[in-house]
Amino acid sequence: MATTTSLKHEAYALRSGNRIQPIDETMTSNQAIGILTKEPSENINLENTIENMATSTTYKDEVHPFANNTETRPMKPSSTQMTNLSSDDVRQSANDGVGACGWILVILSYILVAVTFPFSLCICAKVVQEYERAVIFRLGRILPGGAKGPGLFFILPCIDSIMKVDLRTATFNVPPQEILTRDSVTVSVDAVVYSRVYNPVISVTNVKDTQYATQLLAQTTLRNILGTKSLQEILCDREIIAQSMQGHLDEGTEPWGVKVERVEIKDVRLPQSMQRSMAAEAEASREARAKVIAAEGEQKASRQLKEAADIIAQSPIALQLRYLQTLTHISAEKNSTIIFPIPIELLSLVKR
Repeated sequence: MATTTSLKHEAYALRSGNRIQPIDETMTSNQAIGILTKEPSENINLENTIENMATSTTYKDEVHPFANNTETRPMKPSSTQMTNLSSDDVRQSANDGVGACGWILVILSYILVAVTFPFSLCICAKVVQEYERAVIFRLGRILPGGAKGPGLFFILPCIDSIMKVDLRTATFNVPPQEILTRDSVTVSVDAVVYSRVYNPVISVTNVKDTQYATQLLAQTTLRNILGTKSLQEILCDREIIAQSMQGHLDEGTEPWGVKVERVEIKDVRLPQSMQRSMAAEAEASREARAKVIAAEGEQKASRQLKEAADIIAQSPIALQLRYLQTLTHISAEKNSTIIFPIPIELLSLVKR
């Protein structure tokens, strides 16, 4: 390459004598090397670097292939470009041609299968179970028809790859989440989620790990929902909270091809101080209830005794029978107490 190749490294500088002299963008390699003639021993490495840069490509081209061409720089897709793939979209993309090189690879794969038959059956034959579906990629494209299965399928070596998706209901535990409730109480809540894949193609193309993504979404959803509830609502309305959480999760996992079937709140753990306070409150409530019940019992007993006394006072014979019954009970007990009964008539005479 000619020596007039411009050097585009703006931050590069060479030492000339006791000062730093930057290299201009339009400076040729001969001019830059001429600066080095004053101190060749110190700048021999820089001289070699400049010569290599002048005879090959510019510095930016060597460091980053997209430095001079912003149009070819890989751009991160925006949220509007990341649309969910449906089965029809997959079929349409698979029907687009794979190109001449792709057809050559397909033909070579068929030839390889024919030459190595029947040994190639061990690699090409794939069995898909009743509870599974297979998504087959050929040269990076999903084959027409979407998910395959169940049954026996054949793939081409080297150009086909298969991903099996389990359609059975999967369960996972949501780790205990420390949540601050609406009434400023910290609680630890965990849950269990039941989910399944209903669209294998979307679950493969839109998300890398459906179960892990669903688990993370369940954690954030649990925290967001319980953060708007009070402690009393969390303890009493578990079913309502679980249904609300299921609806939010089902809506969030729909673009991933996942259906959330059920959510259950497992345990609500309170701080030790809160547990002691609630236990003391419950104990005080039970004691108060016990005292009320005892007072009501005494009131009923005294009322019945008063009624019995009124009845006995009206009938002297009933009082005599009660007196004899009491003597019978006392004499039946095994004790050394000797009782001398006094006739009731004598007591009545004394009263007079």
